[in-house]
Amino acid sequence: MKTKPKPAKSTKKTFTEEERAAIQERAREAQAAERGPRSGKVDGESDLLAKIAEMPEPDRAMAKRVHAVVKASAPDLSPRTWYGMPAYAKDGKVVCFFQSARKFKTRYATLGFSDAANLDDGDMWPVAFALKKLTAAEEARIGAFVKKAVSSGRRATNDLVRAPDVAAGHGREQVVLDLVVERSVKQVGDRVRPDVA
Repeated sequence: MKTKPKPAKSTKKTFTEEERAAIQERAREAQAAERGPRSGKVDGESDLLAKIAEMPEPDRAMAKRVHAVVKASAPDLSPRTWYGMPAYAKDGKVVCFFQSARKFKTRYATLGFSDAANLDDGDMWPVAFALKKLTAAEEARIGAFVKKAVSSGRRATNDLVRAPDVAAGHGREQVVLDLVVERSVKQVGDRVRPDVA
């Protein structure tokens, strides 16, 4: 009788320690969500704030600012954690998240958007952004992206595009984003940074 050869044991691990930790975090989040609000274990914002508090600087300061911008730009989003990262959901689906540089030992933090985000623009569009530091300009751009991400349906942008800008060679997405940023800088700035004149 022939025996099947056993596959050779691999010395290479499939997941890094950080990836395994993220998977375990997600499993705990899913279990808590299944238990429901009666278990007292599901409080998205306090869980999110606890994760932010665990982050080293400067990621902690950036995560706090991103949290304030997201809440000001899209108050209907529900704060929660997702794979142990601060995230924001609409109708139970994560729309955007903040990933600390330490999470997967990268050189920058990341603001990411899921497929539930309404950022579609043609056949290709950005869904993640590297963050080294936040200024008022970056906060305004984040606010504009979050607003666009939660907008219902694909937004018609023809009325927002300045013909001279497009004719001058500026990309349509950048022109639209610049206009959205211009329109929301004051609005978001007033809500997020009331102390800045």
